[in-house]
Amino acid sequence: MQRSPDAIQLTDLDNEALADLYAYPAEPERSWLRVNFVASIDGAVTGTGGVSEFLGTPADKRVFHLLRELAEVVLVGAGTVRAENYGGAQTDPHFRRDLYVRGAGGHPDGTPPPIAIVTASAALDPAHRVITTAVTPTLILTTAAAPSAWKRALTDAGAEVLEVGDRLIEPHALPAALAARGLRRVLCEGGPQLFGALAGAGAVDELCLTTAPLLIGGGARRIAVSHEEFARRMTPAHVLFDTDGTVLTRWIRA
Repeated sequence: MQRSPDAIQLTDLDNEALADLYAYPAEPERSWLRVNFVASIDGAVTGTGGVSEFLGTPADKRVFHLLRELAEVVLVGAGTVRAENYGGAQTDPHFRRDLYVRGAGGHPDGTPPPIAIVTASAALDPAHRVITTAVTPTLILTTAAAPSAWKRALTDAGAEVLEVGDRLIEPHALPAALAARGLRRVLCEGGPQLFGALAGAGAVDELCLTTAPLLIGGGARRIAVSHEEFARRMTPAHVLFDTDGTVLTRWIRA
């Protein structure tokens, strides 16, 4: 019988101790794809207004920002970028350099991770703040079939456009394309369709899941959505509790 990890009180951990709990494998030889989500007790991935921000608690926001500090790249679907009004990642350069020195993640020069947006059509407004506010140029992961004019407009706006498929984007092509650029510590922030595709393809190494102390009801989606059912066994790495009832779990591919 597998022993469950001991529960840890989040308030007992300083930032360095928390980073140790969420550290990426040191110098991974291949991509390590981590997914981060927040959901209600009854499994809703969005709350009032149809966005996940409603579910965010102080504990969730603390871990959300830490995971970005650790990551080399943030992978996200274009629909989530629009719905959540993404901007460029904002991180602490000193903390990211320290994380890199410790082998936990981060970046040697402290620059923020780029946002890598998955869109087969390249249908993203070049004036979107995810491009215009980015310190590190935004990556657009798209297809050869996407309109050349749209891709050119995104490039002219400062984004870097990568063609990772002909007409469709296969899930395994995403971490492979990022690894080819030296970006192996990947943080995926959704949405549910992207997570479902990656999990169904067996490309997910880790899930960080925050359970907010709320019941939502309604017709909100789950954190993973796919056309076909699948089963991927995961092993619990840790369980954190906050004083407001928030539960944060980390699951590793078994």
